[in-house]
Amino acid sequence: MKDAHYSIKDLEKLTGIKAHTLRIWEKRYNILNPERTDTNIRYYSDFDLKKLLNISLLNKHGYKISLLASLNDGDLNDKVLSLTQNDAVNELQLDSLLTAMIELDESKFDKIISNAIIHHGFEETLSRVIHPLFEKIGILWQTGTINPAHEHFISNLIRQKILVAIDGIIHNGSISPKTFFVFLPDGEWHELGLLIYSYFIKKAGHKIIYFGQSLPFPALAEAARSTDPDYLFTIMTCSLSDIDTLPYIQRLGQTFRTKTTFISGIQAAGVTETLPEQVKLISSLQEFKQILSSIR
Repeated sequence: MKDAHYSIKDLEKLTGIKAHTLRIWEKRYNILNPERTDTNIRYYSDFDLKKLLNISLLNKHGYKISLLASLNDGDLNDKVLSLTQNDAVNELQLDSLLTAMIELDESKFDKIISNAIIHHGFEETLSRVIHPLFEKIGILWQTGTINPAHEHFISNLIRQKILVAIDGIIHNGSISPKTFFVFLPDGEWHELGLLIYSYFIKKAGHKIIYFGQSLPFPALAEAARSTDPDYLFTIMTCSLSDIDTLPYIQRLGQTFRTKTTFISGIQAAGVTETLPEQVKLISSLQEFKQILSSIR
């Protein structure tokens, strides 16, 4: 796969290191060797990004930049893996997974996730590691900072693990289960967050009718006529060319007047207008988990 080209502002977004600091490190320690376009604009490769992500992780955990500049790529990788195996800090695991995504390294991903599950258990790993990763990737994808191939790679790996976990949930019959329609709007393809929320809905003892990606509104309405749900849940992450966020939300409220519709995602979060009473915006996974605990 051809390397992506990153600006120094892209590196700043992905690593959290200020562009000014990156320039100093580049000049003083020769950490990065950017190439230049025909118009003399500097750009960075996937290789530069991978190296800088490792350096950023280690620097945050006390390693001096002068030492890190002297290490080869193999030594940097070994030190990062050593940290993730012995440290349960969520931020470290999050950044390490981002590195695994950029490197397309399934083995590193599995090691980091396995370590997180050992420390936190699967449910806490979803809440404290995977969901924040999904949110960060969504923002980076939305701003065009990462290659879509990277996002597809990591999303597919996480998707496999969540599906196995959902299949393994056994209800104890302690509540009267409600039925949730779970779907993404027409033109929305980022399914990972939907699966995360689906796990917690099923874990709470409820029934899911899962429609997944890009469900046309007429199909949603028709399904509701034949199978009457108690709740609807959707996520609006992308700025959809054919769907305006506010009119779509209002249409949900009008069509499903007797239902509660939960909506999450960065597009919905940006809506400031008054919404239909039965539409509830979800600002965080933790908030939704609390709501689920009250549904009986």
